[in-house]
Formats: sequence, C-alpha cells, structure tokens
Amino acid sequence: MSVSETGAHAGATGAEDPGPLLRLVHRQEVAFAVVGGFNTALGMGLTVMWLAILGDSVPPAAAVVLAYAISIVIAFVLHRTLVFRVHGHVVRDFIRFVGVNSGGLLMNMALLSLAVSVLHLPSKPAAVVVMGLVAVASYFGHRYISFRREPSAGSGA
Repeated sequence: MSVSETGAHAGATGAEDPGPLLRLVHRQEVAFAVVGGFNTALGMGLTVMWLAILGDSVPPAAAVVLAYAISIVIAFVLHRTLVFRVHGHVVRDFIRFVGVNSGGLLMNMALLSLAVSVLHLPSKPAAVVVMGLVAVASYFGHRYISFRREPSAGSGA
C-alpha cells in the first residue's frame, strides 16, 4: 500500500494519517514486517535477559513467559501506532491482538507438526516456511480482526 493508498484501507483499520513508519516504507505490509522483526529480536533479547536474571532457580520456560508478557504489549503498541494507526477500543483491540497471536502460535505448532511428522519434511526448512505462512496470516488477522474499524458514514466506503 502506498502512502496515497492509505485512505483506501481506512475501512479495515481506521488509519487516515500514515504516520512516520508508513511514510518511510510506503507499504503497510513492510511496516508490519519491520515491527515484527524488531519485536522478534526484542523477544529473543528479553528471553536471554530473563534467563540470566532468573538463573537456574526457575525453569527456563519462565523466562519465555516473562519475555512474551513484555514483548506482546510492546508489539501491540507498535503495531497499533506505527502500522495500523487506529484509535479507541484499546482493551478490545488488545484482547483481539492476543487472540490473533495465540492463533498464530497454534497454527505454527500444527503446521510444523504436519510438515515434519506427517509429510516428513526436514524440520528446519519446514519451520522457516511455516513461520513465513504464519506471519502472512498474522498480518491479515491483525488487519481484519485486531485493528478492524468499521468505515465511517462519511467515508464513502
């Protein structure tokens, strides 16, 4: 989506002003990938940090949960303000955002299990392909579920 097309997508996300990231990259899909890449790196860094802080006193999964709890809030704020540019309905949007992310996790687990256990594909390439598919599905999930806005009466949409 180019900056000039941003208004055409306002019915799905309510965005009218493309904001600084969309003005820079010109496509909502690219902005989504940029924020997603940043958040993935953040999640990795937070997990390593929590592993170092918690040490061997708790299971490593606790570090993953703590990192996820922080990174999902940051991802929500960044996607909401830099990618989809919506206002209002914060709690509703956050619940939907967590739901879409949880659906992505389940989709990732199911498709990777199918690819490796049923189709006998090599696990590492299958994981990369599945994660790419889940990322695309997540974009549409966030666009049409998490941050969906009804077209305004005066928008002509």
